[in-house]
Amino acid sequence: MTEAASRLTSAAEQLLGAPLSLRVRAWDGSRSGPPGAPTLVVRNRRALRRLLWRPGELGLARAWVAGDLEIEGDLYAALDVLSGLVWERGDGARSLVQALRDPGVRAAVRELLKLARHPLPPAPPPEEVRRTGHLHTRHSDKRAISHHYDVGNDFYEIVLGPSMVYSCAYWEESGTLESAQRDKLGLVARKLGLTPGQRLLDVGCGWGSMAIHAAREHGVSVVGVTLSHEQAAYARKRVAEEGLADRVEIRVRDYRDVTDGPYDAISSIGMAEHVGAERYLEYATALYSLLKPGGRLLNHQIARRPQHDESTYRVDEFIDAYVFPDGELAPLGTTVTQLERAGFEVRDVESIREHYALTLRRWVDRLEADWPRAVRLTGPGRARVWRLYMAACALAFERNRIGVNQVLAVRAPESGESGMPLRSRTWN
Repeated sequence: MTEAASRLTSAAEQLLGAPLSLRVRAWDGSRSGPPGAPTLVVRNRRALRRLLWRPGELGLARAWVAGDLEIEGDLYAALDVLSGLVWERGDGARSLVQALRDPGVRAAVRELLKLARHPLPPAPPPEEVRRTGHLHTRHSDKRAISHHYDVGNDFYEIVLGPSMVYSCAYWEESGTLESAQRDKLGLVARKLGLTPGQRLLDVGCGWGSMAIHAAREHGVSVVGVTLSHEQAAYARKRVAEEGLADRVEIRVRDYRDVTDGPYDAISSIGMAEHVGAERYLEYATALYSLLKPGGRLLNHQIARRPQHDESTYRVDEFIDAYVFPDGELAPLGTTVTQLERAGFEVRDVESIREHYALTLRRWVDRLEADWPRAVRLTGPGRARVWRLYMAACALAFERNRIGVNQVLAVRAPESGESGMPLRSRTWN
């Protein structure tokens, strides 16, 4: 009988319509594929059943999270190849879903079914979110935030390092993760024009890094809001240790329930992705109402590429099921339009897409360097979720599948005096 690895490689190449530039090692110890290439380890037949019952990204993710699939060698190179299974690309390569509609590859599917043997699909890994109820209610948003952020502060310390900033850093030609995150916080503060005595609202304040930076370096009073109890406890401890409790207040609160404006400035760094398309205008309007005339908003947000037909947009299956439940990405133009509809004047837009790719690669390095401890803290399945998520996102930013932008907007008074400098980018 032909060894399993050769049969898997042959079937995969029929599905792809192109050679598979990965080595394959199957559960029977057999190997196939180009020497020196990264190796896709198929540990058991259960991996095939996951892929056959849910072709594409979610099936691959389930097999990875459950430990049925593994990659040996260059993780990024392997994921780049596997992305051809699930991404619609303009170079003629066929996605797995497209291939399965092609009668010419049905023989390959039959071959995989023979290899899989068992006809029934395995249960999803326990790390997969089971969703109930409506999207983006206060309750569902709190549940989604808890799934992502209440993993354990010790785990996040491994990934993020001492800065505890969970958003895109701002890199010079050389520098450390810590210096790049410090530079990002400084950039946000300069764009907001923070001066002593002002009030800053930090929406989605995380572990308190922006709030602490603004209070310590710029003398402002800060209210930070988060839906994560673990984040809030950690942030409050840091604030106390910095001696800033008289200037920084951390609240466990939905942004929709903040009522003590007006603020001079609002920072929203990596939070708006959780809002959802149907709620985005409500989000923008709420922040607008909390600003005084002339107040500034810095909205730091991941963006997707626009679709020719926006009705065909679907949320990323893996990230929705395992990472950010209910998260949605919008094109940059949509975000700017919604901010303007809420009344803001958009003054500056800066893309820092490449910076996020660099940041994610550093986070992956940190996770891999302390892998046994990460697994002890959060379990092997959750640790695998994070490794896959961050490495795949690094590639997505590098390939311009997604981007990240800082949008600076102002609540201009009726007089039209925005308070902005005549020359933009004075903060660089």
